[in-house]
Amino acid sequence: MAGTPHSDERTAQLVELLTSYNEAYRAGEPLVTDLVYDELTEELRALDPENGFLHAVEPESTFGLGKVRHAEPMLSTEKAYTEDALRTWVGRVEKAAIELGIPTAELRYRVTPKLDGLAGKDQGGVFATRGNGRVGNDITYAFQRGIVPIGGRDQGVGEIVMVKSWFEANLADVFDHPRNTCVGIVSADVVGEVAKRALDAGVVHFVPYGQLQKWVGSGAELLEGHRDITSDLKGQVDYALDGMVAEVLEPRLQTYMGATSHHHRWMIAIKERGETAETTVNELVWQTGRTGNVTPVMLVEPVKVSGATIRRVTAHHAGMIRDKQIGVGARIQIIRSGEVIPKLEEVLKVADEVVLPSHCPRCEAELGWRNDFLACPNTAACPAQVETGLRHWFRTLKTAEHFGPKTIERLVAGGFDSLEKLYALTEADLKGLEFGDGQTANLLAALVISRNLTVEDARWLAAFGIVDLGVGDSRKLLAAFPLETLDSVTVEQLKEVKGFGDITSASIVSGLAAKWSTIRHMLEVGFVFERTPLTGEEPEIDSPIAGKRVLFTGKMVEGTRDDMKIRAKALGAALASGISKSLDLLVIGEKASQSKIDKATKYEVEVLTEAEYLARIG
Repeated sequence: MAGTPHSDERTAQLVELLTSYNEAYRAGEPLVTDLVYDELTEELRALDPENGFLHAVEPESTFGLGKVRHAEPMLSTEKAYTEDALRTWVGRVEKAAIELGIPTAELRYRVTPKLDGLAGKDQGGVFATRGNGRVGNDITYAFQRGIVPIGGRDQGVGEIVMVKSWFEANLADVFDHPRNTCVGIVSADVVGEVAKRALDAGVVHFVPYGQLQKWVGSGAELLEGHRDITSDLKGQVDYALDGMVAEVLEPRLQTYMGATSHHHRWMIAIKERGETAETTVNELVWQTGRTGNVTPVMLVEPVKVSGATIRRVTAHHAGMIRDKQIGVGARIQIIRSGEVIPKLEEVLKVADEVVLPSHCPRCEAELGWRNDFLACPNTAACPAQVETGLRHWFRTLKTAEHFGPKTIERLVAGGFDSLEKLYALTEADLKGLEFGDGQTANLLAALVISRNLTVEDARWLAAFGIVDLGVGDSRKLLAAFPLETLDSVTVEQLKEVKGFGDITSASIVSGLAAKWSTIRHMLEVGFVFERTPLTGEEPEIDSPIAGKRVLFTGKMVEGTRDDMKIRAKALGAALASGISKSLDLLVIGEKASQSKIDKATKYEVEVLTEAEYLARIG
């Protein structure tokens, strides 16, 4: 879709906002409500439905004993804030049922509380977080710290939560939300005294979804009584909630409807707009992001909403502060949904004085306007932009651990403020910045690993943070032009590629030019790429699996499942995300899901062991 000046700028702004909001939420310090986050997500979907941000499960911070690959992806959940949205979802389910020949009157739906905690999976003796949906962090040690597994161990997927009544009686004056405490318990090297009180009291639980109270009924009963169902289930649960989850129970229908890369189509979260309250703005705090946008957060007079004390409210951008005349002393109404920090609902009394910053809060450069945002032009030297840019690199690349916000802040302060310098780090450099022996070894090893692990060239390019060039658009770009030649691509050439308009093409060419010296240097550093085939030059592949849809399940012995997938794609296969009638081949490793094998057999899909598969492809 050809871009417009406003849509292209807004798309970049939305991706930056959503990324920063997700980082804060995963770290236990949410800045906006679920409702605000979802509204921004839907705005991005309307502007750029193929944007890579929309098709990935939001990753969490790195911590734990190591990485655990989930046998089945832990996906996010589609959301319904209105009865119409819920009715639309039920309609989609019933349409799919009709296509399968299943009478809609026989369908049964289940509703369970959606806990607002830290998602995880306890299976096979290993306890892991959701992570990015496919790979999580090993936090098996959490049970030794005192987290109580409700129903015992190995109960599958659930949430780490704290008993809400205990939290409100004992910790509400210390933390804004029980989730913050739970995140701290599993991510901290040493559990703090406040969190230890909760652990000693036995009120921090891992609650598997299968242990939750539930309602089961027909689609008509769900639509007619969802408010009463929600109210009844809420009264039975003493944990912080984030709505309810509805799912259709027919296994054949679940398989048929399948999933996107983000969520299961046969499941939806039923959410409410939330409770409102009035408060007064005490201070505005301004923060500089990766692209230079300077965004405001309102520090407000503490107010109780839905049982939590609220002190911070997002204001989105400087244009909102200007237009709504928000400043110290402004009286505002806030709305809290999903039991996280709320958004501004209405300005009840404007401020006597509205003060917008004239200079960047980190580097003091003079700010200018970029649509509704104030922006810092000091791209290369602003510490905030440098730090968030480096964080974006490691977060997008996903092949190097240990480079968290504090570590990057410390490195930048020490003069290591570019990718060129980071990838030239030595043991002496890190010791000079007073990193310990263990952390020094981890950081150096992570850089070596990131160079040697195979990474998709489009993901690598997107990691440079060029505006309008996420993973999806990088794939389109690299299907048209080889990576090493991107410095010579012109605006007119790029406009010829489907999906790039005038504004987007100019923005990408400009961004590539500005970053090219770094891109060229990083190419010379030596990364191992999974290359995007050039359009029209895909080789005719003669292999036993060329043109077949293949799915891998279970633990592989001769390499990881990712290795298997890369090799299968190179041999001309298409990768499937689930079992359906269109699947040609299911390859099973150790501890493969028997239910998957049974479904594949039912659909007459060929099932091969890993050894049989490897023998076939030679």
